[in-house]
Amino acid sequence: MTENSLKLQKKQSEWNEQWTLLQDNELFLFKDWILPNTLDDFRDKEVLECGCGGGQHTSFIAPYAKSITAVDLNTAEIAKTRNKEFSNIEFVEDDIAKMDLGKKFDIVFSIGVVHHTDDPDLTFENMKNHTRPGGRTIVWVYSQEGNSLVKYGVEPVRKLFLKGMSRKSLLGLSKLITALLYIPVYSVYKLPLKFLPFYEYFDNFRKMTFERNTLNVFDKLNAPQVDFISRQRISKWFNSEDFSGVTVNPYKGVSWSGSGTRK
Repeated sequence: MTENSLKLQKKQSEWNEQWTLLQDNELFLFKDWILPNTLDDFRDKEVLECGCGGGQHTSFIAPYAKSITAVDLNTAEIAKTRNKEFSNIEFVEDDIAKMDLGKKFDIVFSIGVVHHTDDPDLTFENMKNHTRPGGRTIVWVYSQEGNSLVKYGVEPVRKLFLKGMSRKSLLGLSKLITALLYIPVYSVYKLPLKFLPFYEYFDNFRKMTFERNTLNVFDKLNAPQVDFISRQRISKWFNSEDFSGVTVNPYKGVSWSGSGTRK
């Protein structure tokens, strides 16, 4: 038993500030991240969302699901306010690694959150334990593969220089960086130079608004912690003893989407 398994994760104000300042409304990304699952797979299902953030993904599935239990340690109230038009959602403030909701769900999913927890392995284990036999567990996480520049370049800068910056100032910096990125993304990165870092990733950059691209930059500079997940590690989560119909796919060279049916 690890030390992290003995204590609840502390609240992190950075997330509350992030989802107060910014929103995510890119449905095409959510559809990509849950593949080979689709929105229609949520129809009439009892769903558990682990780490609902500002409630953006909650709003995508609410028109389909029978019910949603959306859990977040830091931002449940923000998500609740942004989804007040839906009557089939219950918002819960809890640690997704340690919560015990007393029931199992048809679909348990987490998009972009597990890698920010104190113990991603324990968090996934708890997601699995909340999935009923025959139900689906779905995750999308940052990959260890393809993220060396972020891990060894951005992360040290964030820890040394940006942690004490106000979130509004960090947002200003993120907007500046985003604006500067448009130069290479719309010039060099439009050439067939697939060896360039983040080549696939910047294909999505060109599809999104300036505001959504700013959110991506801000998230990298704001997240208080990140644990990049290797292919071996996510494959271990979806082991054949616990899951069938497993898919683990790379996404744009910087993340993994994984899903499986609980045995």
